[in-house]
Amino acid sequence: MGDEAVLERQWRLPAVALRGVLFALVAVFGWASVGLADAATWCGILALAALPGVLLPRHRLLAPAGRLAEVAVVVLGTLATGGLPAWMLPYLIAPFATAAFDAAAPAPDEGRHARLRTWGPPALVALAAAGLVAQAPRVSAFDRGTYVTTVAVALAFGLASAVGAWWLRRSRSSDLHHSQLPYAEAAALLTQLRVVARQLPGSTLDPGGIATEIVDTASRIPGVERAAVLSAASGRRLVVLAQHADERVDWETSPQLNSLLADAWAGQKPQAGQVPLSRSTQGPVASLVIPLVAEGRTVGLVAIESDDPAAFGPEAITAAEDRTKGAALRLETALLFEDVRSMATTEERQRLAREIHDGIAQELAMLGYGIDNAMAILPPEAGEAKGELEDLRSEVTRLVTELRFSLFELRSNVDRQGGLASAIADYARTVGASAGLRVHLSLDEGGARLPASTEAELLRIAQEAITNARKHARAENLWVTCEVDPPYTRIEVTDDGQGLSGEASEGRYGLAIMSERAERIRGSLEIRPHQPHGTTVAVVLNAGARPTPPSETPRPGSAAWAAADRAARTEQPARRPDHGGRGSQ
Repeated sequence: MGDEAVLERQWRLPAVALRGVLFALVAVFGWASVGLADAATWCGILALAALPGVLLPRHRLLAPAGRLAEVAVVVLGTLATGGLPAWMLPYLIAPFATAAFDAAAPAPDEGRHARLRTWGPPALVALAAAGLVAQAPRVSAFDRGTYVTTVAVALAFGLASAVGAWWLRRSRSSDLHHSQLPYAEAAALLTQLRVVARQLPGSTLDPGGIATEIVDTASRIPGVERAAVLSAASGRRLVVLAQHADERVDWETSPQLNSLLADAWAGQKPQAGQVPLSRSTQGPVASLVIPLVAEGRTVGLVAIESDDPAAFGPEAITAAEDRTKGAALRLETALLFEDVRSMATTEERQRLAREIHDGIAQELAMLGYGIDNAMAILPPEAGEAKGELEDLRSEVTRLVTELRFSLFELRSNVDRQGGLASAIADYARTVGASAGLRVHLSLDEGGARLPASTEAELLRIAQEAITNARKHARAENLWVTCEVDPPYTRIEVTDDGQGLSGEASEGRYGLAIMSERAERIRGSLEIRPHQPHGTTVAVVLNAGARPTPPSETPRPGSAAWAAADRAARTEQPARRPDHGGRGSQ
């Protein structure tokens, strides 16, 4: 039921009560002034005319026709009883007020009926005024002044009641409208979001794909040697969505440390100069920053560098603006969609964690306590039953352990300050310590960050790979490599277990989930055997932007890898995660 229909139902009883009070009033006036017979006759006719307004107040035709009949009866009854005393005139308040209340919010799709409701109140006032004024010459000259005054007062009260009813309806409708406005807007946006979401997967709302198109367009400007698209992230930093360069570029992601970035973001105007836009740039350069502005909001920045200090003149700046025009709104839409999807996913994971913790986890714990009690009261000669109960208790303990790992995985998120590598390392250490795995870490993460949604997907892929190694591979060692140099990223998890042939059906399902996640962030997933035995799961993002040749990265399990692992442990001692802090999330 719509808000207007609810409002109609709320005011139906007061409208009927108003008619009843006015009807009783004119009946008393009529009995006292014109006698019982005339008063009863005209009050009966008036009651019949009022029936549509009482019984069918929402009817498109009968309700206005009933109000018209009420006014006509009041005018004719006044004329038939001599004009004075004008005992029926107080009843004009009822049709005037209900007509104005009904006309205050006509439905836009009613067409001519909406126009009928809108013009109903002035038509009724005009009819009453014309009929009553036409009677004035028939009144005696002695009573004419009193009659005109009485009619004017009655019409004034009727008009006042109509204005009051109209204002009351409009104010209540406005209050309802404003109270429901946020929900209406949210519903409209979510409806559009649902339609768009059904078109995925694809590059329509992929921030990385849109940023890559912008970079490709900007890199074709004469003189451009390095280009990147930067977007806002948490902590007043920027993230690299895409880049074009022949070698590694360590882009500056803190606008506070670069005047060109800060001025372009705040001023929403292109900024050119010779201040390097990356920490790795050596020698004189020409820099250009083009802000991506959508609806007055800065969405991101296009950072461009050239080794020619005079590369970016007015013509180059104009060309860069023209080439990036129109991309800001697409990029903002994609970023907003990613943000909404990330928030919804995080909330759903937290909800599942709460339900598991408060539901099946508690029930399994109670089941374990029941088994312990049963074992405690078993007689000594029940050796076979005790063995069955011990096996059952071991299985319950295993299930509780698996649930704890699932809860930890559901609640794990990439910390705003720690970064992706830290989150993966924390998870690997925790799982390794609980499962008896020796964990070897190789972490390479700079100050630049990936988009939050991309970091979340990469963390889930790493978690799934580590979980598969723990549950199905029967491994003794786990090698975890994490290279984050946005937009390039490589996550590799290697175990020395029994290999892919030993994967359970759950493990195969996990591989499919990892593949879907990698496809969602436009990454490539590779699953290959590890020699002499084991499995390697690697996900690579933006492989074309890899900063180092493949030969420089040692293979997990090799002597070079072990040396690098020992050096990393010496320089950065492993730290245990704060389980209390994560558990409270």
